[in-house]
Amino acid sequence: MTNNDRTPSLRRRNVLKGTGVAAVAAAAAGGGVAAAQTAGAGVTLRWLGTNAWEFTTETATVLIDPWVSRFPTGAYSPGGADPETRIEVHEDVIDEHLPKADTILVTHGHWDHIADVPYLARKTGATVLGTETHLNLLRAMDAPDAQLSQVEGGELFQFEGGYTVEVFRSTHSTTGEHKRIQFGGTRPAEVPKKPKKIKDLIEGGSLTYLIDFGDVSFFNMGSANFLEHEIEGIRPTVLFLQPGGGHTPRFVERALEATGFPPYVVASHWDDFDLPLTEPGERGGDWEALRDRVAAASPDTEFLLIDHLERHDF
Repeated sequence: MTNNDRTPSLRRRNVLKGTGVAAVAAAAAGGGVAAAQTAGAGVTLRWLGTNAWEFTTETATVLIDPWVSRFPTGAYSPGGADPETRIEVHEDVIDEHLPKADTILVTHGHWDHIADVPYLARKTGATVLGTETHLNLLRAMDAPDAQLSQVEGGELFQFEGGYTVEVFRSTHSTTGEHKRIQFGGTRPAEVPKKPKKIKDLIEGGSLTYLIDFGDVSFFNMGSANFLEHEIEGIRPTVLFLQPGGGHTPRFVERALEATGFPPYVVASHWDDFDLPLTEPGERGGDWEALRDRVAAASPDTEFLLIDHLERHDF
Protein backbone atom coordinates (compact mmCIF):
# COMPACT_ATOMS: atom_id res chain seq x y z
CA MET A 1 0.00 0.00 0.00
CA THR A 2 1.39 3.37 -0.95
CA ASN A 3 0.36 6.73 0.41
CA ASN A 4 1.75 8.79 -2.44
CA ASP A 5 -1.58 8.89 -4.28
CA ARG A 6 -2.92 10.70 -1.20
CA THR A 7 -5.96 8.46 -0.99
CA PRO A 8 -7.71 8.46 2.39
CA SER A 9 -6.48 4.98 3.24
CA LEU A 10 -5.38 5.99 6.73
CA ARG A 11 -8.13 8.43 7.64
CA ARG A 12 -9.33 6.17 10.46
CA ARG A 13 -7.20 7.53 13.25
CA ASN A 14 -6.93 4.31 15.22
CA VAL A 15 -6.02 1.91 12.43
CA LEU A 16 -2.45 1.47 13.64
CA LYS A 17 -2.94 2.30 17.30
CA GLY A 18 -0.34 0.27 19.15
CA THR A 19 3.31 -0.44 18.60
CA GLY A 20 5.03 -1.37 15.38
CA VAL A 21 4.42 -4.30 13.09
CA ALA A 22 2.28 -6.19 15.57
CA ALA A 23 -0.33 -3.44 15.48
CA VAL A 24 -0.28 -3.42 11.69
CA ALA A 25 -0.77 -7.18 11.56
CA ALA A 26 -3.63 -7.02 14.05
CA ALA A 27 -5.43 -4.37 12.03
CA ALA A 28 -4.90 -6.29 8.81
CA ALA A 29 -6.29 -9.46 10.35
CA GLY A 30 -9.62 -7.71 10.73
CA GLY A 31 -9.78 -7.04 7.00
CA GLY A 32 -10.04 -3.26 7.47
CA VAL A 33 -8.38 -0.48 5.53
CA ALA A 34 -4.98 -1.65 6.77
CA ALA A 35 -5.35 -5.05 5.12
CA ALA A 36 -2.72 -4.15 2.55
CA GLN A 37 -0.23 -3.31 5.31
CA THR A 38 0.46 -6.87 6.38
CA ALA A 39 3.78 -8.63 6.20
CA GLY A 40 6.59 -6.87 4.49
CA ALA A 41 10.00 -5.51 5.28
CA GLY A 42 9.65 -3.69 8.58
CA VAL A 43 11.25 -0.30 9.12
CA THR A 44 13.45 0.42 12.10
CA LEU A 45 13.55 4.05 13.17
CA ARG A 46 16.50 5.38 15.19
CA TRP A 47 16.96 8.85 16.65
CA LEU A 48 20.38 10.49 16.47
CA GLY A 49 19.42 13.72 18.21
CA THR A 50 18.09 17.03 16.82
CA ASN A 51 16.22 16.18 13.58
CA ALA A 52 18.63 13.39 12.67
CA TRP A 53 16.73 10.17 11.90
CA GLU A 54 17.78 6.85 10.44
CA PHE A 55 15.31 4.55 8.66
CA THR A 56 16.55 1.04 7.98
CA THR A 57 15.09 -2.01 6.28
CA GLU A 58 16.72 -5.22 5.14
CA THR A 59 17.65 -3.52 1.87
CA ALA A 60 18.05 0.21 2.50
CA THR A 61 19.16 2.97 4.86
CA VAL A 62 17.67 6.47 4.59
CA LEU A 63 18.88 9.41 6.67
CA ILE A 64 17.24 12.77 7.35
CA ASP A 65 19.41 15.70 8.52
CA PRO A 66 22.16 13.39 9.81
CA TRP A 67 24.15 15.64 12.16
CA VAL A 68 25.90 13.87 15.05
CA SER A 69 29.08 15.94 15.59
CA ARG A 70 27.16 18.09 18.12
CA PHE A 71 29.88 20.68 18.71
CA PRO A 72 28.69 23.25 21.28
CA THR A 73 27.20 26.54 20.08
CA GLY A 74 25.19 27.76 23.07
CA ALA A 75 21.97 27.10 21.16
CA TYR A 76 19.86 26.71 24.30
CA SER A 77 21.65 29.32 26.40
CA PRO A 78 19.92 32.67 27.12
CA GLY A 79 21.90 34.32 24.32
CA GLY A 80 21.25 31.56 21.79
CA ALA A 81 23.72 30.06 19.36
CA ASP A 82 26.89 32.08 18.85
CA PRO A 83 27.03 32.81 15.10
CA GLU A 84 30.84 32.93 15.25
CA THR A 85 31.07 29.29 16.37
CA ARG A 86 33.45 27.43 14.09
CA ILE A 87 32.07 24.39 12.28
CA GLU A 88 33.49 21.08 13.42
CA VAL A 89 33.06 17.69 11.75
CA HIS A 90 33.86 14.81 14.10
CA GLU A 91 34.54 11.99 11.69
CA ASP A 92 35.09 9.44 14.45
CA VAL A 93 31.63 10.15 15.87
CA ILE A 94 30.05 9.92 12.42
CA ASP A 95 31.82 6.62 11.76
CA GLU A 96 30.61 5.23 15.07
CA HIS A 97 26.94 6.10 14.64
CA LEU A 98 26.35 6.26 10.88
CA PRO A 99 28.12 3.39 9.13
CA LYS A 100 26.05 3.48 5.92
CA ALA A 101 23.44 5.35 3.93
CA ASP A 102 21.71 5.00 0.57
CA THR A 103 19.77 8.28 0.57
CA ILE A 104 20.30 11.47 2.59
CA LEU A 105 17.48 14.02 2.80
CA VAL A 106 18.26 17.62 3.78
CA THR A 107 15.39 19.73 5.14
CA HIS A 108 17.37 23.00 5.34
CA GLY A 109 20.90 24.33 5.51
CA HIS A 110 21.52 25.15 9.17
CA TRP A 111 24.58 23.63 10.80
CA ASP A 112 22.60 21.25 13.01
CA HIS A 113 21.09 19.66 9.91
CA ILE A 114 23.76 19.75 7.22
CA ALA A 115 27.30 20.06 8.60
CA ASP A 116 28.07 16.31 8.64
CA VAL A 117 26.49 15.56 5.25
CA PRO A 118 29.55 16.15 3.01
CA TYR A 119 31.68 13.65 4.93
CA LEU A 120 28.81 11.16 5.05
CA ALA A 121 28.23 11.49 1.31
CA ARG A 122 31.89 10.86 0.54
CA LYS A 123 31.99 7.93 2.92
CA THR A 124 28.79 6.16 1.88
CA GLY A 125 28.20 7.15 -1.76
CA ALA A 126 24.62 8.10 -0.85
CA THR A 127 22.34 10.21 -3.02
CA VAL A 128 21.73 13.59 -1.34
CA LEU A 129 18.53 15.59 -1.93
CA GLY A 130 18.36 19.33 -1.23
CA THR A 131 17.69 22.76 -2.68
CA GLU A 132 20.14 24.62 -4.91
CA THR A 133 21.48 26.47 -1.87
CA HIS A 134 21.86 23.30 0.20
CA LEU A 135 23.79 21.62 -2.58
CA ASN A 136 26.02 24.64 -3.16
CA LEU A 137 26.89 24.70 0.54
CA LEU A 138 27.63 20.97 0.38
CA ARG A 139 29.83 21.46 -2.70
CA ALA A 140 31.73 24.15 -0.81
CA MET A 141 32.37 21.54 1.90
CA ASP A 142 33.67 19.02 -0.66
CA ALA A 143 30.60 16.84 -1.10
CA PRO A 144 30.84 14.77 -4.33
CA ASP A 145 28.90 16.71 -6.97
CA ALA A 146 27.84 13.54 -8.81
CA GLN A 147 25.82 12.40 -5.76
CA LEU A 148 23.85 15.64 -5.32
CA SER A 149 20.25 15.80 -6.55
CA GLN A 150 18.66 19.25 -6.69
CA VAL A 151 14.98 19.39 -5.72
CA GLU A 152 12.55 22.19 -5.00
CA GLY A 153 9.30 20.42 -4.07
CA GLY A 154 6.91 18.38 -6.16
CA GLU A 155 9.35 15.60 -7.00
CA LEU A 156 8.52 11.93 -6.46
CA PHE A 157 11.39 9.45 -6.71
CA GLN A 158 11.49 5.65 -6.67
CA PHE A 159 14.66 4.28 -5.06
CA GLU A 160 16.23 0.85 -5.14
CA GLY A 161 15.38 -0.89 -1.92
CA GLY A 162 11.64 -0.52 -2.32
CA TYR A 163 10.86 3.00 -1.09
CA THR A 164 9.77 6.29 -2.57
CA VAL A 165 10.55 9.85 -1.51
CA GLU A 166 8.15 12.71 -2.22
CA VAL A 167 9.45 16.25 -1.77
CA PHE A 168 7.37 19.24 -0.63
CA ARG A 169 8.16 22.94 -0.50
CA SER A 170 8.21 24.23 3.05
CA THR A 171 9.33 27.13 5.22
CA HIS A 172 11.29 27.57 8.43
CA SER A 173 10.04 28.79 11.78
CA THR A 174 10.89 32.36 12.74
CA THR A 175 12.08 34.18 15.85
CA GLY A 176 12.05 37.67 17.25
CA GLU A 177 9.82 40.70 16.96
CA HIS A 178 10.22 40.89 13.20
CA LYS A 179 9.75 37.16 12.58
CA ARG A 180 13.09 36.50 10.95
CA ILE A 181 14.60 33.14 10.03
CA GLN A 182 17.87 32.59 11.85
CA PHE A 183 20.76 32.64 9.36
CA GLY A 184 18.33 33.14 6.48
CA GLY A 185 19.18 33.65 2.84
CA THR A 186 20.15 31.67 -0.25
CA ARG A 187 23.26 30.87 -2.28
CA PRO A 188 22.08 30.32 -5.87
CA ALA A 189 24.22 29.79 -8.96
CA GLU A 190 27.82 30.00 -7.74
CA VAL A 191 29.35 27.79 -5.08
CA PRO A 192 30.29 30.00 -2.10
CA LYS A 193 33.53 29.96 -0.17
CA LYS A 194 33.90 27.06 2.21
CA PRO A 195 31.70 27.69 5.28
CA LYS A 196 33.78 28.10 8.42
CA LYS A 197 31.29 29.39 11.00
CA ILE A 198 27.73 28.36 11.73
CA LYS A 199 26.42 31.68 10.42
CA ASP A 200 27.75 30.62 6.99
CA LEU A 201 25.37 27.65 6.91
CA ILE A 202 22.20 29.51 6.00
CA GLU A 203 18.68 28.12 5.81
CA GLY A 204 18.60 28.22 2.01
CA GLY A 205 14.94 27.26 1.61
CA SER A 206 13.18 24.48 3.47
CA LEU A 207 11.81 21.12 2.35
CA THR A 208 9.67 18.40 3.86
CA TYR A 209 9.74 14.74 2.88
CA LEU A 210 7.31 11.83 2.73
CA ILE A 211 9.26 8.55 2.79
CA ASP A 212 7.03 5.63 1.83
CA PHE A 213 8.23 2.06 2.40
CA GLY A 214 4.94 0.56 1.24
CA ASP A 215 3.84 -0.83 4.61
CA VAL A 216 4.57 2.36 6.52
CA SER A 217 5.27 5.98 5.59
CA PHE A 218 6.96 8.84 7.44
CA PHE A 219 6.49 12.60 7.05
CA ASN A 220 9.26 14.81 8.41
CA MET A 221 9.36 18.59 8.81
CA GLY A 222 12.78 20.01 9.71
CA SER A 223 11.40 22.96 11.67
CA ALA A 224 8.25 24.11 13.46
CA ASN A 225 6.58 25.48 10.34
CA PHE A 226 5.23 24.23 7.03
CA LEU A 227 3.19 25.27 3.99
CA GLU A 228 -0.23 23.88 4.75
CA HIS A 229 -1.63 23.81 1.22
CA GLU A 230 1.45 21.98 -0.07
CA ILE A 231 0.74 18.91 2.03
CA GLU A 232 -3.05 18.77 2.26
CA GLY A 233 -4.26 15.25 1.58
CA ILE A 234 -1.13 13.29 2.43
CA ARG A 235 -1.77 10.45 4.86
CA PRO A 236 1.45 9.29 6.53
CA THR A 237 1.59 6.60 9.17
CA VAL A 238 4.08 8.64 11.20
CA LEU A 239 4.32 12.42 11.55
CA PHE A 240 7.40 14.01 13.11
CA LEU A 241 6.70 17.16 15.13
CA GLN A 242 8.94 19.34 17.24
CA PRO A 243 8.35 21.83 20.03
CA GLY A 244 8.37 25.49 19.12
CA GLY A 245 6.60 27.37 16.40
CA GLY A 246 5.66 30.27 18.63
CA HIS A 247 5.12 32.47 15.55
CA THR A 248 3.28 29.70 13.69
CA PRO A 249 -0.44 29.81 14.50
CA ARG A 250 -1.79 26.43 15.65
CA PHE A 251 1.32 24.70 14.35
CA VAL A 252 0.60 21.31 15.94
CA GLU A 253 -3.13 21.31 15.33
CA ARG A 254 -2.86 22.40 11.69
CA ALA A 255 -0.13 19.84 11.00
CA LEU A 256 -2.29 17.05 12.39
CA GLU A 257 -5.31 18.20 10.39
CA ALA A 258 -3.36 18.54 7.15
CA THR A 259 -1.96 15.01 7.46
CA GLY A 260 -5.25 13.33 8.41
CA PHE A 261 -4.54 12.84 12.13
CA PRO A 262 -1.84 10.16 11.69
CA PRO A 263 -1.70 7.00 13.80
CA TYR A 264 1.65 8.10 15.26
CA VAL A 265 3.41 11.34 16.14
CA VAL A 266 7.12 11.16 16.95
CA ALA A 267 8.74 14.02 18.87
CA SER A 268 11.80 15.43 17.10
CA HIS A 269 14.38 18.19 17.68
CA TRP A 270 13.55 18.51 21.39
CA ASP A 271 16.99 17.86 22.90
CA ASP A 272 19.76 20.27 23.89
CA PHE A 273 22.13 19.35 21.10
CA ASP A 274 25.18 20.91 22.75
CA LEU A 275 25.23 17.79 24.95
CA PRO A 276 26.57 14.32 24.06
CA LEU A 277 24.57 11.96 21.88
CA THR A 278 25.72 9.01 23.97
CA GLU A 279 23.79 10.28 27.01
CA PRO A 280 19.99 10.49 27.39
CA GLY A 281 18.49 13.54 25.73
CA GLU A 282 18.32 16.67 27.87
CA ARG A 283 15.29 18.85 27.30
CA GLY A 284 15.87 21.74 24.92
CA GLY A 285 12.27 22.10 23.78
CA ASP A 286 9.14 21.38 25.79
CA TRP A 287 8.14 17.95 24.48
CA GLU A 288 5.52 17.56 27.23
CA ALA A 289 3.58 20.58 25.91
CA LEU A 290 3.86 19.06 22.44
CA ARG A 291 2.50 15.74 23.73
CA ASP A 292 -0.43 17.47 25.41
CA ARG A 293 -1.34 19.43 22.28
CA VAL A 294 -1.26 16.26 20.19
CA ALA A 295 -3.47 14.47 22.73
CA ALA A 296 -5.98 17.30 22.78
CA ALA A 297 -6.18 17.66 18.99
CA SER A 298 -6.01 13.96 18.06
CA PRO A 299 -6.80 11.65 21.02
CA ASP A 300 -6.35 8.45 18.99
CA THR A 301 -2.86 9.38 17.80
CA GLU A 302 -0.08 7.63 19.69
CA PHE A 303 2.68 10.00 20.83
CA LEU A 304 6.17 8.45 20.79
CA LEU A 305 9.18 9.88 22.61
CA ILE A 306 12.32 8.12 21.43
CA ASP A 307 15.60 8.82 23.22
CA HIS A 308 19.10 9.20 21.83
CA LEU A 309 20.17 6.16 19.79
CA GLU A 310 16.99 4.26 20.66
CA ARG A 311 15.20 2.25 17.99
CA HIS A 312 11.52 1.73 17.31
CA ASP A 313 10.20 -0.88 14.88
CA PHE A 314 7.26 -0.24 12.57
